[in-house]
Amino acid sequence: MKKSLFVKTAVALALAAPLLASAESQTVVGNGSATARLDFRVVVPRVLLLQVGSLTSVDLVEFDLGTNEPGTGVAVGRTGGAAVPVRVLGNNGPITLAVTNSGDLNTGTAGETIPWTEIAVTSTSVSGSPIPHPSATFNGNTVLTTTNGKVTNSQANWSFTYSNTLTVPAGTYGGANINNGRVTYTASML
Repeated sequence: MKKSLFVKTAVALALAAPLLASAESQTVVGNGSATARLDFRVVVPRVLLLQVGSLTSVDLVEFDLGTNEPGTGVAVGRTGGAAVPVRVLGNNGPITLAVTNSGDLNTGTAGETIPWTEIAVTSTSVSGSPIPHPSATFNGNTVLTTTNGKVTNSQANWSFTYSNTLTVPAGTYGGANINNGRVTYTASML
């Protein structure tokens, strides 16, 4: 009989042990209240997002002088006139935004070039801190300030114009990843 009671008690304890280990509980007999606690944790990964232009492809910023005389200093806006949307999101401190190019815009013919300083850009803030263009030469960087401690969440529109201060030979300078027409923007967060 003692052996049977011992076995039954051992089985009951073995079955109850997982229940006792898996949750906090308190049993009160009679008057009073029972309490149980839960611990919560949210794990937020480090995130860095950079968007320059549309979400689907590499945008082309084109200037067509049309009937404008070259070299007059009369600036020419982007064909179609649309600004380029820019978004920077980061949650771990200041962000460095850099731009690089592989050289002056050209036609593919030696000596026919337009320097990047002929392309002007203005930034209009949509939300958060302003997002200045990194460099007038399209080759440099700038540090974005955080808007809330370590968080940067800013949107802007960049508007580009061709300054048209140089008289250059007729042709198409740059293009869709040809003749040094592509610039690359890079966001870095420590």
